Amino acid sequence: MRFSALVLRNIRQGVLSVGFAGILDALLSGGVCLDEVVLLPYDDPTALPIALKRLKEECDGVFIICDEVLEDAVKAGIEDTVGAKFAGNFLETKGCLFALVRADERGKQFVKEELVPAVDRRRGQSFYRVVLKTVLAPAEEVLSAVEDALDSGARVSVNTSEENGVGRIEVVYHSSTPKVEVDEAVRILASALDPYLYAMEDITVGERLFQALKLHRLKLSTAESFTGGGVGEAIVKNPGASTVFFEGLNTYANESKKERLGVSEYTLKQKGAVSGDTAYEMAAGLLKTGNCDVAVATTGIAGPKSDGSGTPAGTCFIAVGTPDRVRVFEYHLEGDRASVTKQAVNLALFLAYKEIN
Repeated sequence: MRFSALVLRNIRQGVLSVGFAGILDALLSGGVCLDEVVLLPYDDPTALPIALKRLKEECDGVFIICDEVLEDAVKAGIEDTVGAKFAGNFLETKGCLFALVRADERGKQFVKEELVPAVDRRRGQSFYRVVLKTVLAPAEEVLSAVEDALDSGARVSVNTSEENGVGRIEVVYHSSTPKVEVDEAVRILASALDPYLYAMEDITVGERLFQALKLHRLKLSTAESFTGGGVGEAIVKNPGASTVFFEGLNTYANESKKERLGVSEYTLKQKGAVSGDTAYEMAAGLLKTGNCDVAVATTGIAGPKSDGSGTPAGTCFIAVGTPDRVRVFEYHLEGDRASVTKQAVNLALFLAYKEIN
């Protein structure tokens, strides 16, 4: 079967001005592979009818992606061209299924919960998926693992994506695919990427750390010098966070590091606020109170410029400690200020999860 997507956008803005990439990924996750994606100017009244007239003859499904503000006008245009009426966000003829999809998070949910099942009913088959989640897995290692999984002979497709250091590897398979083939492909991927793997389900690294803390009945404290409370926020957004989270400190000033965490004047002057020694003492300071079982400390330079010390932007130190030991990790991250910060938050959560597992 053949499927296509029409994306209505403002051609005076960048190609991603309409957030359609997530919609396409959601379709692919459900086993709906697009044969064609057409970008159309939203303000040309002839563009949509021309594209629809062609695709309705060539395709079994046509999915129109647009911003919410355009929905009513687009629906009317499709109904005039096709000569039928929408029922909700679907317009179904004998030869083709049309669907109107919002270019936002609700649109992605619509694809997963309604559009993919509708497509499956038309083609009389279903697709399933297994999701693996990683943190800072090198692209070359992911590619190699995917190639090995596909070389195993398993009748699966593998989709990969990455955002702010968190990788998502999705194994999609048909309902008729033998389970042993799927299991082998997943085993190959999980084994190859084990150092970076934190979940075999589609959850965030913050959710995984929260689950682990709850399972082991541990309390977490955080001291953040450049991640702005992002590490703590990822935990407290989970219902029941008070059972696992003791305290979170944002110790940006050197005085705060000294007074609140006991970081020594010598360390700050000789090693600098952005150093492994400072990160170590920040985590150790949290543990000294005896009220937490796990401590996470972050210090770094998010950018866009350095702090004048000669340390390049993107440098960060993350300390993870328990009463038995404190370990410090150094990273040199790439991207703008927001991206570096988000990557560091995900790394801190991941390292804490690995430490208690």
